[in-house]
Amino acid sequence: MTGRGKRLALAATAVAVTLTPVTAAYARPVAHSSTAVQDPVRALDRLALPLLSAEPGTGTADLRGLGAAIGDAKVVGFGEATHGSHEFFAMKDRVFRYLVEQKGFTTFALEMSWSAGLRIDDYLQGVDKRDARQVVHDVMAESPWDREEFVTLVQWMRDYNRKHPDRPVHFLGDDVGAPKLDGRVFDTVTDYVRRNAPESLPRLTGLLTGLRPLDDAFAYLKRPVAERQQMAARAQQVLDLMGSQNYSGKRDFAFALQNARNIAQTYRFLTIDPRDQTSLAAAQRYRDQVMADTTVWWQRHTDGKVLMSAHNTHAGYVADDLKSYPKTQGSFLRDALGADYLAVGTTFDQGSFLSKDQALGGEWKKFTVAPAGPGSNEYTLDRVRHRDYYADLRELPAAARGWMDARRPGYSFGTLYPGPATPRVTVGRSFDVLVHLHSVREARKL
Repeated sequence: MTGRGKRLALAATAVAVTLTPVTAAYARPVAHSSTAVQDPVRALDRLALPLLSAEPGTGTADLRGLGAAIGDAKVVGFGEATHGSHEFFAMKDRVFRYLVEQKGFTTFALEMSWSAGLRIDDYLQGVDKRDARQVVHDVMAESPWDREEFVTLVQWMRDYNRKHPDRPVHFLGDDVGAPKLDGRVFDTVTDYVRRNAPESLPRLTGLLTGLRPLDDAFAYLKRPVAERQQMAARAQQVLDLMGSQNYSGKRDFAFALQNARNIAQTYRFLTIDPRDQTSLAAAQRYRDQVMADTTVWWQRHTDGKVLMSAHNTHAGYVADDLKSYPKTQGSFLRDALGADYLAVGTTFDQGSFLSKDQALGGEWKKFTVAPAGPGSNEYTLDRVRHRDYYADLRELPAAARGWMDARRPGYSFGTLYPGPATPRVTVGRSFDVLVHLHSVREARKL
């Protein structure tokens, strides 16, 4: 691939919710003993609690320690080491059910577009009468989450709402509007202005001309950067117009304003310059900020609790690739919420996952990695006495904390495999709680 092709691929990767680069497979040689390796294993042996299953509907007794670690947190970021393994998706489903039923959580948030999240939520609230499988496939097609595991989650959420109409659960898309900005986002803004400030409608309609619809962000990125910057400025004027009017006393104003905000955020994100690595990094930083801001807005607007699902790199406080991800969603959330945000990371020792071997297009394929070898995080984490477990890393003694805070190679798989570089993961500095699974298998395609 040419240098320009690689840069375009990276830009497309950002737009298509492609996440962290990936490691090469580590072959496991004969085990050896050293003080550096033994210290965290002994500490984790004392601290870790066994996880009996990743599958939803298998009871909650083994999750009580996790509930204690979560405490009164209002937003829990739950990471995934791959974007295509059954156990990570199933585990989030299981934990979300527990948090809803035992700790009053009301929202499942995912790094997908705001408008896509609204469409899923329509199904949960009974507005969309189709089958859950149809809804998930329609909304999540070509994404990492067009999977049977998410059908199971969405169906459970819908069934829960039927049984608990007084306290429904919701689905939130916390990301920018790419690769497609749904017309519903624009309609929400124009409909509100038409009802409440019709005198501003001509100005709004003029600003939106050319902005709507955004059907293909990949094609849009081929336009000159200067043209895209002008479009972003117009989108910001839409937000300014909404914010400058005296609508605050009107019903649904906050929701309409959030839709205008998503338009402005999306067009600003799409000013990314594929030829400039600095621009790529700035766009990733901005995207993580948007996801955090949207999640915080939702939590405060609904006065509920949120499980925020994302790749480890977004959920945690420190990214695997510091050049590409200078600041993460988890870091922004900690800035905004303090101790009300808690980051849960996941690791695994071996197994399979779905990913793509091309950044632009390509089919989802099964890839398998061997057991991790010495020098990686997973090699040591898998030596703890429990096959699958979780641990509150905040309770680690200083000696073990030193090992956990070091940056070293780790398994981290996004929607592109193999990636351009080997990520180096800082487990202790990235997460408050760690969930480790011995093995995973690929998610189930719809």
